Amino acid sequence: MEAIRITAANADQKIKQLYETAFPEDEQIPWDDLMRLVGEMPLDFTAYYDGEAFIGFTVVYPRNSFNRRTKQGQSGTCSSYALQGGGRPKVNWFWYFAVREELRGKGYGQQILTQLIERYKGQPFVLDMESTTQICDNLKQRKRRQAFYLRNGFRDTNVYRTYNDITMTIMMRGEGMLASPSSDATQPSSSELGRPSLLPRFTMQDWDDIIHELQKFWWPDDIKED
Repeated sequence: MEAIRITAANADQKIKQLYETAFPEDEQIPWDDLMRLVGEMPLDFTAYYDGEAFIGFTVVYPRNSFNRRTKQGQSGTCSSYALQGGGRPKVNWFWYFAVREELRGKGYGQQILTQLIERYKGQPFVLDMESTTQICDNLKQRKRRQAFYLRNGFRDTNVYRTYNDITMTIMMRGEGMLASPSSDATQPSSSELGRPSLLPRFTMQDWDDIIHELQKFWWPDDIKED
């Protein structure tokens, strides 16, 4: 599968159409604003092709690592602050991931995610998705999406935020930070495998920091936190 970096100069109608149909309107950055952000922010907007056929796209925001305020941990453990000074990798904020509707269920999504993980090998991923804890009309879709990410090494941080009546949760993948107390207990920790636990930790303050970064470039007036 071929991956092509997308800019405002080469983004075509097929990519725009998929973007505007794959996500609810209130979860979209208006297309013109997104194209502006691609030029102003270090966004990795990539389209994927199988031969000549357009398959889908991803938008990732590689950003500085979070938990910068954390100090040295207790009992000799390394905190995220200490790790950052030692060349800790960036944390990649996963904005959008879409596959053409008629091609879903054919393994393309898995191929794209595998390729993306390999591209950022050794670096943590963060994404927000509609929570499966909320009563809603698309609960089955949310559970399928969550199961897909869980199969690929992500875990639910149990950090939630509600915008315009939609509850979002943070999913994470990767190692390099102190494990959160709310980490998925069903998955073996690094300590259980005989080495110190360095699973990523994500807090509401980290979420605020990311939002504030985005607000420097764009933020809609009609998004309200409940």
